[in-house]
Amino acid sequence: MASITDTADKVAALRALHEGPGAFVLPNPWDAGSARILTAFGFPALASTSAGAAFSAGLRDGALGRAAIIANAAAIVAETDLPVNADLENGFGDAPEAVAETIRLAAAAGLAGGSIEDADAAREIYGFDHAVERVAAAVEAARRAPADFVLTARAENFLYGRADLDDTIRRLQAFEKAGADVLYAPGLPDFDAIRTVCAAVTKPVNILANMRIQGLSIGALAGLGAKRISLGGTLSRVMFGSLVRAARELQEYGTFGFAQDALPIADMNAFMRPG
Repeated sequence: MASITDTADKVAALRALHEGPGAFVLPNPWDAGSARILTAFGFPALASTSAGAAFSAGLRDGALGRAAIIANAAAIVAETDLPVNADLENGFGDAPEAVAETIRLAAAAGLAGGSIEDADAAREIYGFDHAVERVAAAVEAARRAPADFVLTARAENFLYGRADLDDTIRRLQAFEKAGADVLYAPGLPDFDAIRTVCAAVTKPVNILANMRIQGLSIGALAGLGAKRISLGGTLSRVMFGSLVRAARELQEYGTFGFAQDALPIADMNAFMRPG
């Protein structure tokens, strides 16, 4: 496990990224191997994906519990010298105390930061006051972490069928007032919504890359005010998409064209530890 000094240095590096000019990309490895590959490409920090971790375990998104999610994130921490931000879902409990315990455990695992959602396990959005209480508990736990901890508060409206921009902004502003370090509203539908959210708060905003938005790019999102850009489970789904296409080619055509896209063994070994 990383030392307190090592983790504190990573937390400081993560905070500095949010304070610098422009926007930075926070790609999402789903396991140790993908973390090593993304580290090698020079990204400044990484973030775990609970969806990708669940898929790799043969489970649906949201089906892994707290212990498994934190263990997955800790395995990523062990394979990189970069700061790692954890996808901590809703904190694995409705009560503020459960959220605080999740933050404590995440910080103890050497994570530099993590995000907390405002929806329950059934994907129902929490009432406003309860959502704010949960973020406040997470913030208090983050401030008590021995090496500090960057707390991201998420407003899930647009992911779960509540296309209410005013309520989303109201929640993010309340989360900011409660002390969250970064604000995040995944699923925003267009550039106008992203611009409006970024302008409505003063803390850094994380934007989930929405591939349905025409003209999406790092530069475009930075121009709208985004500070951090993440991909959620997209990279893991790209990998699984390649597997599905290969399996279909084998079954439907009996051919092996998919193998042309495979990395050579030597290249794979170059990314990985010797043992």
